[in-house]
Amino acid sequence: MIEGELSRSVQRWCAGATGVTGAAKLSGGASQETWRFDITHPDGPIGAILRRSPKGYGAAPTRAAGLAAEAQLMQLAFEAGVPSPRVMHVLTPDEDLGTGFIMQRVEGETIARKILRDEEFAAARPHLARQIGGVLAGLHRLPQDKLPELRSRSATQEISEFERDYRSLNWPKPVFELALRWLRDHDPGPSVETTLVHGDFRNGNLIIGADGVRAVLDWELAHLGDPMEDLGWVCVNSWRFGEIDKPVGGFGSRVELFAGYEAAGRKVDPSRVKFWEVMGTLRWGIMCGGMMQRFREGPDHSMERAMIGRRASETEIDLLRLLAPRGG
Repeated sequence: MIEGELSRSVQRWCAGATGVTGAAKLSGGASQETWRFDITHPDGPIGAILRRSPKGYGAAPTRAAGLAAEAQLMQLAFEAGVPSPRVMHVLTPDEDLGTGFIMQRVEGETIARKILRDEEFAAARPHLARQIGGVLAGLHRLPQDKLPELRSRSATQEISEFERDYRSLNWPKPVFELALRWLRDHDPGPSVETTLVHGDFRNGNLIIGADGVRAVLDWELAHLGDPMEDLGWVCVNSWRFGEIDKPVGGFGSRVELFAGYEAAGRKVDPSRVKFWEVMGTLRWGIMCGGMMQRFREGPDHSMERAMIGRRASETEIDLLRLLAPRGG
């Protein structure tokens, strides 16, 4: 059914297009779906991706930027030379496809374990940490006067918000209590500079090819804030997939990440990066706890939720490593 709707859509805005083939759902959450398909064209098929909230679904969660903002951010990044898919079309109400956008498909790999282990990516892996630093520098330079309306949160507000989320779980964890106290004691205060923050920049949300980073995906948590947040989040141990001695996504070192960022003309504040790495580790732990709560109490007792929920214990170990005195 969706192929018919997509065919009618592409014929309106893609000159020469006659329809679509091979539509297949890649993912589908509570309110958003991702579809892969090919646009049939006289010059050859055009690979495309649909990101949408189907008709009848409500607004995005409060932390989400929304699909319209995502499309605007991705196109702005693409035009600025930041690796990002090209947005080809933003859906309109009369297309009967819901809200969302269609982007050109970027070929490559997103599965972290393949990127970290397969021979195909062996030549790219030693350069990825530095390359990621340069990509983040470009992202943080995107002009604010061209950005869509985005939420803004300070470090202090984020601490309060995550503590509230943690308390709501009614699942006491001494290590989380310790992390919250550490974060309050080390709150760096307002950032000297406020920039666009991707919000979920990590291994798994990057398309990687044999030549390195090809595209940054999943801009739904984009907001305005401290640019060091992105550098801290990409170093969270959960995104290393077993390569714990390589803090940047299992690819490389913080030194390489910082060098790539500064080579692109921006400054790193390592102490703020450390703060956001602790914050990010706690954030993921609380999110895992939320998954476990929904598994226990909700109608959907999916194995995926249980598997993610159990990872809360892994974040406790990660937090203890981060908060232990040097040399301890």
